[in-house]
Amino acid sequence: MVSGLPPGGARAVARCDALGVAPYSDMAEGLYRAYLTPAYAAAQEAIAGWMEAAGMAARRDAAANLVGRFEGEVPGAPALMIGSHLDSVRDGGRYDGPLGIMLGIECVAALHGQGRRMPFPIEIYAFGDEEGSRFPAAMLTSRAVAGTLDAGALDMADADGISLEQALASVRVERSRDTRAQRVSTSLDTNGEGNYLAARRAPGSTLAYLEAHIEQGPVLEADGLAVGTVTGIASQLRYAVTVKGMAGHAGTTAMRLRRDPLAGAAAMVLAVEQIARGDNSDAVATVGTIEALPGAANVIPGEVRFTIDVRSGIEARRNAVAEAILARIAEIAEARGLEIAAERIHDLPASPCDPALMDLMDDALLAAGQPVRRLVSGAGHDAMNMAALCPTAMLFIRCRGGVSHNPAEHVETEDAEVALKVMLGFIERLERHWGEET
Repeated sequence: MVSGLPPGGARAVARCDALGVAPYSDMAEGLYRAYLTPAYAAAQEAIAGWMEAAGMAARRDAAANLVGRFEGEVPGAPALMIGSHLDSVRDGGRYDGPLGIMLGIECVAALHGQGRRMPFPIEIYAFGDEEGSRFPAAMLTSRAVAGTLDAGALDMADADGISLEQALASVRVERSRDTRAQRVSTSLDTNGEGNYLAARRAPGSTLAYLEAHIEQGPVLEADGLAVGTVTGIASQLRYAVTVKGMAGHAGTTAMRLRRDPLAGAAAMVLAVEQIARGDNSDAVATVGTIEALPGAANVIPGEVRFTIDVRSGIEARRNAVAEAILARIAEIAEARGLEIAAERIHDLPASPCDPALMDLMDDALLAAGQPVRRLVSGAGHDAMNMAALCPTAMLFIRCRGGVSHNPAEHVETEDAEVALKVMLGFIERLERHWGEET
């Protein structure tokens, strides 16, 4: 797979392309790689091989993240983590997540090829569920590593009724090609915590976290730039809303007698958009999923479920928009004689990147012949969880048209090469910075 390509940005892109088709996708056509599925396991196998070829030892941790470790020269030194996510949304693009993993591997491959090691170890993390496209909650795996995951969050099942515990059982077997790989034990004890939370990294074991990611927006392209330094990640709130009315026959229930939760939900969806637009700020609000039950063409729905995602770089603004939305949809429900419940399922605060690491990234940009450009991320990333563990840095890479979560996602190999050069420059500067601090 991906034979004949030399190490570098082009190989990183080609490896993402190789992982975009079966058996690395759970879709017959297009890309969908969900956490703990056969496609997920197959992708881990391929990436583990690439990690080992780059000089790393590969293992799975207790949350079924794939981890490659490149030892450092100083015994006991904290590790630089480089990571991103392996999973995708349904019918997604090939570079959202995996490109950051592949570029991390290329960084290690370059050092290994030079016979060079940093004083600190480097660990490449391929996180499992940043998108949350299988289970109700997202970023379980990076939260487990950061030590911020609540044990109660593990009690969940996917749309097919498969529990997280059952899904984890599918990855218990050691990789047949490498008996050094750590066996993943997935049995949960009686209090529900089990081994999953053992993925947590020990305090003081992590020097910094670096994540390279496609921008998922048009700013860099508009400015004619290949890469940019990320200043932080916007705060997020997510709700699961259930609206209940009265199911009935589509042909016999008079319009004046109906309590149709789908019609009510339609009004609510428009209210979500109107309130976010009316705030005239960086706040955004999205209804990403909606489901009408029982889902028959000749039945007035009895229940509707949908999600609301609210984000802003300023937490207070996010909260104010969310409160306005919840108040308005409650008014709509009351006016239509509907029952409504809104459960908060996601609350991620804004996550600023570390100022000192941003300066190192800016210096690496200049050394690579790139102008300094700083920008904020409206999308969430595993880095926002890692901030609870260690200082974080992010590098954005230009994505054609700013298109992401879409098969049209595209990254130029030249831009990936620039990103790799910047990341290697960042690692070298981090080495000097660490030496000065110690």
